[in-house]
Amino acid sequence: MTMPWRAAPKAALTSPLTLIIAAVTTLLACFLGTAAVLQASAAGGAAVTYQSGMVCPDYYGPVFSKDNVPAAVAPQVVDSVRRNAPAHGFSAPVTSRYTPYLFGTEFNGDPNYKVVLAHRDQATQGHLDVASGSAGAGFLLGTVVAGAENIKVGATPSIKGTPIPPVTGLYRDLPDPAPRWWCSQQRNAVVSRLANDPLDSVMFAHDGKTFDDTVRALGIPTIKTLHMSFYEAPPKTVSEAEDLQERSKALIAAVKADLGSRGLGDAIVGSLPFERSVEISKQAESNVLISILPLAAISILVGCAGIGTVALQWYQRRHPQLRLLSARGSGPGALGLLAVAELGLPIVAGGAAGAVLARLLLGLYGPPGELDDGATFWGSLVAAAILLISLALLAGVISVRTHREFELGRVRSGGRKKVKFLAFFPWELLTAGVALLGWNRLVDYSKGSRIGNPLPQVDPLALTYPVFVVLTVGLVAARLAWLALHASHRARLWSRPALQLAIRRLASARAPVTGVLVIGTLAIGTLATGIGIARGQEEALQTKSAIFVGAETRVDTESVVGTGKVTLPASVSGSTTIVGELTGTGNVVLVVDPRTFRQAATLGPLDGAEVDRLLSGLSGQGAGVPAIRIGHDAAQKTTLPAGLADAEAIGELPMFPIIGTKAGYVISRESLTEAQLRTVPKWSVLSSSSMTQVTEALASVGVVTAVNRVTRESALDALPFYVVSWTFSFMALLGAVLGVVAVLSLLVAVEVRRRQNALAGALVLRMGMRPRALLASHLMELGTLSGLAVVIGVVCGVSVAGLSVPRFDPATFLPPQSALPDPTPLALTVLAVGVLVVALAGWIAMRSVRTARTAELIRA
Repeated sequence: MTMPWRAAPKAALTSPLTLIIAAVTTLLACFLGTAAVLQASAAGGAAVTYQSGMVCPDYYGPVFSKDNVPAAVAPQVVDSVRRNAPAHGFSAPVTSRYTPYLFGTEFNGDPNYKVVLAHRDQATQGHLDVASGSAGAGFLLGTVVAGAENIKVGATPSIKGTPIPPVTGLYRDLPDPAPRWWCSQQRNAVVSRLANDPLDSVMFAHDGKTFDDTVRALGIPTIKTLHMSFYEAPPKTVSEAEDLQERSKALIAAVKADLGSRGLGDAIVGSLPFERSVEISKQAESNVLISILPLAAISILVGCAGIGTVALQWYQRRHPQLRLLSARGSGPGALGLLAVAELGLPIVAGGAAGAVLARLLLGLYGPPGELDDGATFWGSLVAAAILLISLALLAGVISVRTHREFELGRVRSGGRKKVKFLAFFPWELLTAGVALLGWNRLVDYSKGSRIGNPLPQVDPLALTYPVFVVLTVGLVAARLAWLALHASHRARLWSRPALQLAIRRLASARAPVTGVLVIGTLAIGTLATGIGIARGQEEALQTKSAIFVGAETRVDTESVVGTGKVTLPASVSGSTTIVGELTGTGNVVLVVDPRTFRQAATLGPLDGAEVDRLLSGLSGQGAGVPAIRIGHDAAQKTTLPAGLADAEAIGELPMFPIIGTKAGYVISRESLTEAQLRTVPKWSVLSSSSMTQVTEALASVGVVTAVNRVTRESALDALPFYVVSWTFSFMALLGAVLGVVAVLSLLVAVEVRRRQNALAGALVLRMGMRPRALLASHLMELGTLSGLAVVIGVVCGVSVAGLSVPRFDPATFLPPQSALPDPTPLALTVLAVGVLVVALAGWIAMRSVRTARTAELIRA
């Protein structure tokens, strides 16, 4: 009685199709379950990486900083931090010290200079650009002061009559903004030139001893700023960031206790600048996980339903053997274990392969972040749980069926009644209700989109809205197809035998046809929705930043640039334009140079040719000032500020760089007189060059850039856009997986009917039908099925994505509104794949006909 169980793995080879279906079903279920865990963890890692790039590189760990520290206390504070750091896993801190401005500094006999004496560890080791001399014992002086006042290397300055170590080198003053290594020292190490005073400078001591000796010799009572931080490797995962924060807190507590024991508890202040970034990263990981959990649960349930179907197929195929074993005393549990013994190995192999594939392909479908150490373990645990559920479900289905039939003696008609009930139950009404509930939750999503809320709260039910809409449409299409096929026996198209045969084959397999139609529609619709929303948010980030900034770089500058007294340097003149802003009379007026505006500006969704046409019209003459009207509404006036004549609109645009969608006008600089140009309160430089190139170029001609500087890369917080994109990329993955299921279902349906199709095809060929006509018949059958799925899925998915993209906009306060990207490439790709699948399925069907032996088929 043990032989069937021992021989079960070998007996499974008699039905390879069942093995393949069981393995693929668990593969896909475990793939999606594992991918959900990995997707969320990678999202957290990507969020940490993004946040790391937004803060200064020495802000990942603890920061000890305080102003006006007594000079006698500062060494004790530095010593305490350095002694306690190794115990908490930190290297030596980078210490920065700055004195107050020291007036009466004398160079070459002139006592009218003022300098800040400074020292920063490692600054002279490649982080200061030494133009001449060397970073020997002494001080480095900035080239701005040295060049303006003809101060040479070797000069010996004095401060209020007290000589200090000589100038051993000249360094190029740090630009504004400073290089990234100096980011945290921007306030102290960078000299602001807004006052246009070349006599200010920061003198860096080559070493700490030179700085200490000079401070002691000058009798400076306080260090204006004492700053200590750590250049740790940026964390790549949420767990790494959390561990770094915990160690940082411990170090701050240890330093505070150490200084407190000396009566210096308030000598320094410890802070955690990266703590908020870690909280945001954790929230991003949580948002993605919570958002995709319903989708992952749906996919796992679909996989379990597939295992249940495999169990029923196996039961039908092994029914005689099961009846015999039951009659000989085997119980339902033993018969269920027989199914596990026969199908367990392919199920386990498929599940393991799915988990491995989810890890290997993470780079293709997941966010660009590192995984936490435990993510792979939890993903494997989810896959193992799915496998256990699948095996238990397989054994349970067989046990229940054998118990009911062999022990309780129930007839199968009750099962058929239940199948009919399930077939006729209006599932589309249920899914439509869930979709409506999700839509109602989705409407509230954009309310959380506002400044100060980095990650709007996500309602998981709202994320299921697109899936249930597509599923509802698929179920409606399947029901209509079922009814049409039920009535297809009335069709009389024998004048077109290929079409008639295709209809009859479809009608004879209504159940698999409708099943493939539902799965195919759901797959393509989900794929289109996920890709549409994910790419829509990525494009929204680009277009919003383009309109907000107006170019790759925007820098406020002096009026001498706007009035033309100072021309732009040649190094950036080919990639830069000048714009001015006027306000008043209820309008925002942008003053542009039409000849150079397009070479620097980014237009976002605007049509470049139309903008060029309107810009060229600004140089025309008329009764008023030629202007492009922006954001026109009924209350908009034509009155312009600065004593200009009324605006004479030559055209209209819905939005414009910098202005956005506000009511306003765009006019040419040529419309303003020299006196009017001087009244423009704000001038900016727009450029396609980098911020460093622009600021250095302007500084080379003596132009001071104001503090308002912005680039497209840093203008907006991109993380909310990325979170939406990462979330819906999982929906796209779900659609791709369902697409694989749909293709396999179609090919399996063709293979299952191989004998039937082969016999019917061989007979019609003997009756005179040409092979080409038979092939056309199969292509009509399969093409109709896949064509319906493609058309319905693409139309439904694109429509749902078009409605949803604006709702998921995390920055509704910035124009333009998020919009659906061009769906043509996706539609063409899906269509091409559909054509290939139909061709493959048609070839399989015709191959079975060509290789068929009619006599054996009839005899069988």
